Amino acid sequence: MTSTTDPFPQNEEDTTTEEMGVEAPPATTAPERRPRAHSMPPPDKFPIVALCGSAGIIDSLERFFSHLTPHSGMAFVVVTHLLPSQESSLAQLVQGFTALPVLEVEDSVKMRPNHVYVIPPNRDLSVLHGSLYLLTPTQPAHQRMPIDFFLQSLAKDARERAVCIILSGMGSDGSIGLKLVMENFGMVMVQDPATARFDAMPRAALATEFVDFVLSPPLMPAKLLDYVDRPLMGRPQRELDKDASSKPAHALQKIFLLIRQQTGHDFSYYKRNTVFRRIERRMNSHQIKEFTTYVRYLQENPQEVEQLFKELLIGVTKFFRDPDAYESLKNHLREVAKTKEADSTIRVWAPGCSTGEEAYSLGMILLEVLDEVEPSRYLKIQIFATDISAEAVDFARVGLYTDNITGDVSPERLKRFFHKTDGHYQIRKEVRDVVVFALHNINKDAPFTKLDLLCCRNLLIYLSAELQRNLMPVFHYAINPGGLLFLGPSENITAFQDLFQPVDVKWKISRRTNVASSLPLLINFPFTMSRQIHPLPHPAVVMSATVTGRREGGPFATQVQKTLLNAYAPPAVVINPKGEILYVHGRTGKYLEPAPGLSGMNLFDMAREELSFEISGAVHRANQTHQNVVLDNVRVQTEAGQQLLRLSVKFLEEPEALAGLLLVAFEDQPTPRKVRLSKGSGGDLSRDAVVTALDKELQYTKHRLQTTIEEMESSLEELKSTNEELQSANEELQSTNEEAMTNKEEMQSLNEELMTLNTQYLAKTEELAQAANDMKNLLDATEIAIIFLDNNMNIKRFTPPVSRIINLMPSDMGRPLSHFAANLRYQHLLRDVQQVLARLTSVEANIQATSGEWYTMRILPYRTLDNYISGAVITFTEVTGLKNLEAQLKTSVQMAASLKETLRQAVVALDADLTIAFVNDSFAQIFGSLMADLQDASLTVVGQGALNQLPLLDATRQLFEAEGEAAEFNNLVVEVTLPNQGRHRLTFYGRRLLYQGAPTDRVLLGIEKVEKLEAE
Repeated sequence: MTSTTDPFPQNEEDTTTEEMGVEAPPATTAPERRPRAHSMPPPDKFPIVALCGSAGIIDSLERFFSHLTPHSGMAFVVVTHLLPSQESSLAQLVQGFTALPVLEVEDSVKMRPNHVYVIPPNRDLSVLHGSLYLLTPTQPAHQRMPIDFFLQSLAKDARERAVCIILSGMGSDGSIGLKLVMENFGMVMVQDPATARFDAMPRAALATEFVDFVLSPPLMPAKLLDYVDRPLMGRPQRELDKDASSKPAHALQKIFLLIRQQTGHDFSYYKRNTVFRRIERRMNSHQIKEFTTYVRYLQENPQEVEQLFKELLIGVTKFFRDPDAYESLKNHLREVAKTKEADSTIRVWAPGCSTGEEAYSLGMILLEVLDEVEPSRYLKIQIFATDISAEAVDFARVGLYTDNITGDVSPERLKRFFHKTDGHYQIRKEVRDVVVFALHNINKDAPFTKLDLLCCRNLLIYLSAELQRNLMPVFHYAINPGGLLFLGPSENITAFQDLFQPVDVKWKISRRTNVASSLPLLINFPFTMSRQIHPLPHPAVVMSATVTGRREGGPFATQVQKTLLNAYAPPAVVINPKGEILYVHGRTGKYLEPAPGLSGMNLFDMAREELSFEISGAVHRANQTHQNVVLDNVRVQTEAGQQLLRLSVKFLEEPEALAGLLLVAFEDQPTPRKVRLSKGSGGDLSRDAVVTALDKELQYTKHRLQTTIEEMESSLEELKSTNEELQSANEELQSTNEEAMTNKEEMQSLNEELMTLNTQYLAKTEELAQAANDMKNLLDATEIAIIFLDNNMNIKRFTPPVSRIINLMPSDMGRPLSHFAANLRYQHLLRDVQQVLARLTSVEANIQATSGEWYTMRILPYRTLDNYISGAVITFTEVTGLKNLEAQLKTSVQMAASLKETLRQAVVALDADLTIAFVNDSFAQIFGSLMADLQDASLTVVGQGALNQLPLLDATRQLFEAEGEAAEFNNLVVEVTLPNQGRHRLTFYGRRLLYQGAPTDRVLLGIEKVEKLEAE
């Protein structure tokens, strides 16, 4: 069955584009699969496949189901955008593509394998314990995201059994939900955008980078069945447990090592099961079964290491996740704001910020809280948002999100904290300025301190129990007394009730107690054991600890020997504070002997047993006090028996090359025979002597222990102080970095503005060039000679016709006009130009060239668009033809005037309305009038109405209508009474005036005879 219509409406952002059709391969090309090839899943444990899309999904569904076996053992749910006001025929259409039962979802229907369920219109779909439930949408139609809504519900309910398939469609719906599917170990498959009729939705899904397979619909069923054949949940739990105990020592540790080498991050502190599931997902996508094979694959493909690293860092977040939790937090933050001093800063840290939604959510609610604070109590906000993913931090800094956030952010917050641009929502600078994003690894980098709020939601659940135990004291140390700790719903502080007091048990909001954190707990944190380089007491420490020979002949040996000779004659050694022997003088074998094993030349290891305690104590005291220490009557067992000796330790302060070293000398003392022959150090001693010796040793040990404890505490304080200084420096550097990023954004914005301005200038330049071309062609077409002068009468520009009047060349531009002689019979050109520049009035004159041509010269001020005078413009318009016509007209006028005066026959020329256009003197005299009085008068008023005779008027009018020979009359007799002359008989003739053989709009009347009638 082939679908010819697509009943799915496009989103508001959908636009009609040319449909891209990709023919599906014939159904016979799909891999043949028999039902027995797939073991049936246990009841309620079958995979659930969400087929998601909008515009163009019908074609994709047809190609998908036509290649799917009817015994896959999976349930399919079709979720798409449907018009809320129309009944849907989607179920009937899909039923034509597959033999599986296709049902439109009814409320609380229990899903079964090998069934297809279709979402009804105007409903949101969710799943709970394998049943589908319908909900009435609460969002406006243009803001609904039904695919994201269903995928989030499916991920939480089905977890690793969830499969998300994004098909053809417009918009970005589904790009958030697929992340949650991936986070819960589900599988994500996306249609190849090249095969989709509308590729916006597949491309938005691919942009998240959390996609397992990118395929065309005909290839999806085979890959889906392969994936289900080796599901993660099908592996026995005992196998996971076995791997968790044995494989980390081999393959897992190697994987951690490869990730750390390439990314610098150690995942050994993450929960083993979580890490295993992520690794097995990647192995499954490459069809790799053995961990050792996958290790080798990682070694050969560094890009797979990067992909595994990204999958281990899946950041599933959104704005105001758990809105009720943020409302509760907002209430507690009001109390924090009330207790803060004026002009202070509310400091917040959000580790594991991912793409920044959580950090910006905190920024928005804090800005809302500050709106309620009195303006006089000015408070600032500083939010540190950190993550180990550089890509996530870069994305968060920009603060640009797709329009599917409208389902999580209220319209009021959208209006205040966002502005829409190109179909996306951009965080306003007001919010971005209070959030500092930085790279930070929570399991090894120093924390931010002096915090009023630490928001660590849904991060601890991925960390091992050991790291969680180590982090809680660090969080306690970082938060100010009375500050808040905000955890996720699945996280708790059960083992640290003494450090944090719950204030909202449901939403895991706690307040820091005033109990001082335990120093040993802070010591257990990994950053105190990594990358800490202790300063060396002296450069001499870098000398080799395996020196076995004497250093003779050099400056060092000379200075040592000189010092020994000046102070001691007995055998001695020079050591550093760590006991490493740097120089040996004399025969020391009686007191020192090589230590067993592979030890180096260390005095404490080589000292004989009975000297070890005395040498260690003396060196320690000398090193601490920088004074000489001398011990007498120290016993040592030799081949000759017991020997008393004097042990001296001298702290060397000079010469400079030996400063900081220690000189240990052994000097034999006279030994009584009784002592020398005794078998032990206390063989002949009395009980009191033994007790005294033991008491002395115990007192010394206590003193040494107390000193060690004090040194350790002092070192811890120094480390804490150093750590705080480093944190402050780190914060300053992060602030500087953020300022640099802000400056970079401003520079980019300025650059964009400059580029826009440059584009406008280019467009304006093109317009000016076009206008210049048009002006040039206009001037050339008119053939008017034009000269442009500046205020100093220098030539700025001229047109080619000027050369007929003034001999100018292109090289003459910039020269004064006075340097050139004009071919004119006019001597006042320069004077007229000066007059125009001085008075700002125009000058016009008709002048003649020496060659006989006539020109109309006009001189005008040159005005700019800003109405400034910037010179003058001289135009020469040739009027030679007009001058000739003028002369001809003058001659014609003179001729007509002569005819009027000399023609003896009375004639008159009339217009169509019988108005006199021409009359001669003879005609005027007959009627006793003047020619001037009759000009432009009507024929009916001539001679006081004497010619207002109907026969005459009709005959005259007929001349205008007649053609040919009929356009005349003769011998028309009219009797009239002339003024002051009595009755007369006038004989008229009429003619239509012709011009070049064609009739004109005038008629000529002539009087042939005038006869006076006798009075009766």
